[in-house]
Amino acid sequence: MSLFEIIRFAISGLSANRLRSALTTLGILIGVASVIILTAVGNGSSQQIQKNIQRLGTNSLTVQQGGGGGFGRLSRNSGGSAQRLTVADAVALANPSDAPSVKSVSPVANANVACTYKGSSSTPQNFVGTWPTYFEASNDVVHTGSYFTNEDVVQGKHVIILGQTVVDDLYGTVDPVNTKITCGGQPYTVIGVLQKKGTTGFQDADSIAVAPLSTVQQTLTGFGSINSIVVEAVSATATDTAQAEISAILNTRHKIKNAAQADYRIFNQASLLSTTSSNSAVFTVLLSSVAAISLLVGGIGITNIMLVSVTERTREIGIRKAIGAPRGAILGQFLVEATLLSLIGGIAGVVVGIVGSHFQIVGVTPVVVPSSVILSFCISVAIGLFFGGYPANRAASLRPIEALRYE
Repeated sequence: MSLFEIIRFAISGLSANRLRSALTTLGILIGVASVIILTAVGNGSSQQIQKNIQRLGTNSLTVQQGGGGGFGRLSRNSGGSAQRLTVADAVALANPSDAPSVKSVSPVANANVACTYKGSSSTPQNFVGTWPTYFEASNDVVHTGSYFTNEDVVQGKHVIILGQTVVDDLYGTVDPVNTKITCGGQPYTVIGVLQKKGTTGFQDADSIAVAPLSTVQQTLTGFGSINSIVVEAVSATATDTAQAEISAILNTRHKIKNAAQADYRIFNQASLLSTTSSNSAVFTVLLSSVAAISLLVGGIGITNIMLVSVTERTREIGIRKAIGAPRGAILGQFLVEATLLSLIGGIAGVVVGIVGSHFQIVGVTPVVVPSSVILSFCISVAIGLFFGGYPANRAASLRPIEALRYE
């Protein structure tokens, strides 16, 4: 019997039970599509997180209050008192002789205030008082208007630069540059609008307002401690060296002898990017593994349906063997049937998976991984051969006389 005839018999057998064949194919379709879509979601999530971190600059470090005591707590130094970060600390970090790997330093004071303009109101998630060096260190680019200057900081000018979300809330389509708004009861002149950056997890990076540090301290936060210090290293490869220099300076200033008792924390963006990439890769593999289970279930479905098919067609098999059909022809027919089911399901699953990956899922834009498409399709075909092997071998092993007697 030729291969063409075996395929024709297989197609005829599948056509005899269209609904059952379609449902079996659906199992493979769901499995393949799930692998492609979930892998794409994991990959898209990983790329989105990496882009958000890279937006902050891979050569930037952030020094924040609190140390080994955990978030929101200040560890005590050897003297028994916990010191807060100050502008003087930032000035010390900017000393090129003590920190040659540091390019720039920007003290940051945060306030929680609402801004209003002609009846419209917006509360920025991040209201920042800082120095002009902050923009380069945090990779914030002014899209329209201009930056404020060191002179503006010295003079305590009431100027402000807004993120796109704040602009949308207050102005809509109106150009905000050179207009006046009120933030925390204080008037500010808008001199620039930042380039849009998008969201970072639950944080809207565009919901931000940046003003001179002296102005924010004078009117909102006071001239005491600051919330953090953003440090820019001379290069992405120098961040670890810069971090060591920052620790040495702050340990001396805060009289810290034991690093475990530090009253500050340093976040290294380069290290964070590396760690996040590793975690994202594990997350993607986990999603793919969970989706692959549905492929396994689809394979079991093929075995079940093919066993039922063999049982229903026992007499047919006996007749074909009685008139001379070789064992290979019977084996080939049922193997081809199982493979066709998985092949059709695999092709349909690839189409559904690729189409489904064009839609945002839980806020993530999926990015299709070509290897996942190829691998899932190949596995679906292999599943047809593997799970169809037992029913096909059972059919081929039937003795003609027993098959003809089967009721």
